Amino acid sequence: MAHLGNRRSRALAIPVGLALTASLGFLPMTSATAAPLEAAPVAAPAADGPKLSYVVNVDGGSSSAAVKKAIAKADGTIVTSYDRIGVIVVTSQNPEFGKQIRKVRGVESAGATRTAPIKAAATTDEGATQRLSASEAKAAEKKAAAAQDPLEPLLWALPKIRADKAHEKTLGSKKVNVTVIDTGVDDTHPDLAPNFDAKGSASCVGGKADTTAGVWRPKADESDHGTHVAGTIAAAKNGVGVTGVAPNVRVSGIKVADSSGEFYTEAVVCAFVYAAEHGADITNNSYYTDPWMFNCKDDPDQGALVEAVDRAQRFAYKKGTISVASAGNSNYDLDSKEIVDTSSPNDGTPSSRTIDPKKCLDIPMQLDDVVTVSATGAKNLKSSYSSYGKGVVDVAAPGGDRTAYQEPEGPAVNGAILSTLPGGGYGYKNGTSMASPHVSGVLALLKSTHPKATPAQLERMLTSQAESTACGEPYDIDKDGKIDAVCKGGVNDNGFYGAGIIDALRAVR
Repeated sequence: MAHLGNRRSRALAIPVGLALTASLGFLPMTSATAAPLEAAPVAAPAADGPKLSYVVNVDGGSSSAAVKKAIAKADGTIVTSYDRIGVIVVTSQNPEFGKQIRKVRGVESAGATRTAPIKAAATTDEGATQRLSASEAKAAEKKAAAAQDPLEPLLWALPKIRADKAHEKTLGSKKVNVTVIDTGVDDTHPDLAPNFDAKGSASCVGGKADTTAGVWRPKADESDHGTHVAGTIAAAKNGVGVTGVAPNVRVSGIKVADSSGEFYTEAVVCAFVYAAEHGADITNNSYYTDPWMFNCKDDPDQGALVEAVDRAQRFAYKKGTISVASAGNSNYDLDSKEIVDTSSPNDGTPSSRTIDPKKCLDIPMQLDDVVTVSATGAKNLKSSYSSYGKGVVDVAAPGGDRTAYQEPEGPAVNGAILSTLPGGGYGYKNGTSMASPHVSGVLALLKSTHPKATPAQLERMLTSQAESTACGEPYDIDKDGKIDAVCKGGVNDNGFYGAGIIDALRAVR
């Protein structure tokens, strides 16, 4: 999700009006009841390189004290440690820190989480979200039925997944929590305030949870992405604005994007662990982990990042949290043998590299037990930008598309997804980032209906109840005579739609 707009195609939310682009093993370090590691005394740095952050993944059963001493000896400073998963977050100005610490007994892997130095706060120009006009809002209010929120007629995606029918049966349970791991959530928005759960919210920027009140909110010059995602999931049905897929469940926000819009590994690890330990039933992940669009497991740095995020996500899964992630906006076939990645590293100078998407992973989306979501438009076709792949995509959901490709029907006037924005506003976005929260909302309805269901059971129900969708005609979405993507598989399992398009009504029956 980071760096929304046209700065790079990795963005999982595409502001309307901008061009659309294209299991690791683990042994826990300590028991779940082990005391936190104490920061080791650190010698004055002997090196004057750029200050970078690292994750150090410790072998199960190894001595944490010995590893800590080695970190200090290598001029590393421990930021925090996640004992339950054996991941230590470190900063260092020693250019050889990674090489040195990987040689230490008890260290399974270690890697720099960035290529650019840690820097002070900065702003990012993400491109303008298309805000809802006053005339559109007034027209929608006139068309709204008595049981609808004022802007609900503009939410073409709700009837597409039969969420409107599901709401006649239930709006979801307050006992269910969905945690939005993203750029931050504005909990003061009138559509989000009734359902916001501050106890499950924090900022994980830097790798250590900060629970200061309001720290989870985006600043005025930061992205509106997380607030938009949260509204799709759980905007209250309260006679105001829009309606979420599960408008009565609790929603939390964990801020992981820094002020430059980057989602670094240490923040993502922190978020998964914090969410799991604070009651999250579902996490929504509409981003990939910076700075690499794909992390190659045979690279010592990138492989360590995969391991750290995988440990954190699996910890959450075992605690009862199911995670949902967006497939990406590059129109990549993730089941192909080769992909050309031209955007990595996105915090430095990108270069072109050819990678195997089965060995170089988009995380957390391609990790085991994560529900991967492709995007569809108003005509129920794969969105022009959505990445796809048989065996990668689990389900599909509305994410919007250009109206020239897939124009909505009825009172909806825009082919993008309308949702909440910081400061009490509303606006449209396209992206697989918008598809993922529709799935998180349906999972919240499933969890409300089946409160004792495990993550594995929830995923099976989600996929079995999805509306099977065949590949259809050869995919030429812009009608220029050129095939834009190739769908492989049958009606019940294919690269565009996985098991099918999600169905909210089936989730509450």
